This record gives sequence, C-alpha cells and structure tokens, in this order.
Amino acid sequence: MTQVLKPIKRVAISTGGGDAPGLNAVIRAAVLSGLKRGWEMYGIRDGFHGMLSPEQYPEGGIIRLTRDRVRGITHQGGTIIGTSNRNNPMRYPITLPDGRQEEVDRTDEIVRAFALHQLDALITVGGDGSLAIGNVLSQKGLRVIAVPKTIDNDLDKTDVTFGFDSAVAFAVDGIDRLHSTAASHGRVMVVEVMGRYAGWIALEAGIAGSADIILIPEIPYDITKVLEKVKEREAAGRFFTIVVVAEGAKPVGGNVSVVEKEAGRAERLGGVGEKVSAEIMELTGKETRLVVLGHLLRGGTPTAFDRLIALRFGAAAIRALAEGQSGVMIALDPPYVKYVPISEAIGKMKQVPLDSDILQTAKDMGISFCEPD
Repeated sequence: MTQVLKPIKRVAISTGGGDAPGLNAVIRAAVLSGLKRGWEMYGIRDGFHGMLSPEQYPEGGIIRLTRDRVRGITHQGGTIIGTSNRNNPMRYPITLPDGRQEEVDRTDEIVRAFALHQLDALITVGGDGSLAIGNVLSQKGLRVIAVPKTIDNDLDKTDVTFGFDSAVAFAVDGIDRLHSTAASHGRVMVVEVMGRYAGWIALEAGIAGSADIILIPEIPYDITKVLEKVKEREAAGRFFTIVVVAEGAKPVGGNVSVVEKEAGRAERLGGVGEKVSAEIMELTGKETRLVVLGHLLRGGTPTAFDRLIALRFGAAAIRALAEGQSGVMIALDPPYVKYVPISEAIGKMKQVPLDSDILQTAKDMGISFCEPD
C-alpha cells in the first residue's frame, strides 16, 4: 500500500529472532543502497533491545552503519548488529514487586524512540514474530518494510526465505558423513534438525542426503512403522538406517517435545530425536546413535543462493521505501521480488503440503514417513 510521506533521511535496520546465514548480506545491501540515495543508515542492537535498554550498550543501542562498517560482511554468518529471540516488545516480561512475572506492551516506547532519534523508517528483518512486531509498529504510524528471514522456510507469501538453503546444505553434509560410519558399524543413526513446526529442512535434507526415514511435523509418525523399516532393511542385507527427524515431529496422538518455555519468547523445541533413538534401541536391540545438529544449522557462511536472495531483499527494501511503500514485506516470487502486506504474511505457517511433488518424490524412492495405516 502506498502512502504519501515525508522525504526519508534516516533509516534504521533491526534483525530479530534466531540468526540465519545471510543476515549480514541484507544489512550490506540495504546500507549501500540507502547511502547511494543520500540517506543515513543505522542499526538497532539485538532486535529492539538497543532501543528499549540503550544504557546496556557502551557504544549506544543504535549505531551508525557506514560503508566501512559493512565492508566485507556478505560472506559472514550471524549479524553485525546482533539479534534476540527474547524480550518481545509486544509481550515484554517484567518482574513485579511481589516476584511475579507479567508481560507488558512496549511498542509505544519504540515509536517514541524513533521520533527521539529522528529516524524516518524501519527495515525489520526476521521471522513471523519479528514481522508481527513490525506490523504493529506500522499500524502505529512508523514506516516499516519487512524482510523475511528464517532457516525454517515457514513464512507464508514468499517462495523461500534466506538461510534455508544454507541450513539444508549443512544438514546434507552431516548426513553424508554419517552414512559411512553408520554402514561401518551397522548402526541406526538418528539426526535431529531444526525447523520448529514445519518439516522443510528435514524433508529436503533427508531426500538429498539419502535418508531411509524422515519424520516431519506434518505427518505424525507411528513408532512401529519406524521399527518395521529398520527390520525391512536388515532383512534385505542393509544393516544400517539413517533417520532424519524434524524437531517438531510428534508421534500419532502425542505432542511436540518442548525443552523450554519462558515469558517473552517462543517455546524451544527439542528432544524428539532422543525419544526416537531410545525407542529404536529398546525395541530392536540395534545400536543406535543420535546426532543433534541444532544451532550448527544457523551458523557459518551462507551459500551463494542465500547470499543472492539476501542481497536482493536488502536492496528491494530500500527501493520500497523510496517508492513510498510501508507496511509491506519483501517476497520472492521467482524470478522477481515483490511487495506483499505484512498482515497477509504473518500468522499463517507455511508447512509442507501433503500433496507436494517433493513429498511424493521421497515416497516414490522408498523413503518412509512412518505414517499409520
């Protein structure tokens, strides 16, 4: 949606939620594109924490992003301005005098901070949670452009998010390495990967890495089917099995495994790989090993694919501001990038469609999802 707004002079960038390969590429493209237009570019430290608690930063909670500051960062993992998946400003946790915790809305403070620092616009880079914050800030009058980021690839209205390709590539490399050790010892290797409530990483990495079993949130698994697949391979003379498990996978009639849940942040999933591994070993007697790739999927150098998407998104965010856009998310619609309202992109998770070609490809190749009959 186009608005008639005052000329832009100063733009702030925020990176929120879990880190992902490609964040620095977004920052670099946005900063260089903004400087080319004569704008001043700034970075908010650690999501919005730099605005809400600036006293915690010796350099200040908002830093100037110059050409020198973003030089040579395209290939670097992480984010030079920091990120956070805690202290959501819409549900900010505070401790009351009696020790109880309560969540308060501090988004009005962010709006006031933008006015205080004479910042004209915000580029918020993040997943569903960060985009929801950006949507609220847009409704409160800030000029906001959102850039979708998540290794989970679960954001709606964009073909893919940057960070996903890098995560899949690393997972495949790990699975490749496990094949030789699994075959040498005749073991079952269970590999747990991130993805929260969507199975994209497990599915694509599992197929590319020649897994035998893939367990994803979209298809609740029957543990007896897991055991049947292991025994089927044994009967055929294949004495090892590779099982890829998404952290959000759950058994039929069961729930996801939650490691931690605290105020001001999303629940942290994990532990399903350990459960599956223990059940396989107990019920088959086969030696079973668990590998949890976890945050290794978030770190390291972004792939060329992720770098290019991130650079395109960063430059497109500046173009959107220059064109008078606000309240929109940059989306990939190959071969183009386009703008979609943030409100349409949040609140609806993009999961693996059960009728998708990629899912059918796996089944055609004999990969089991261990769904009940």
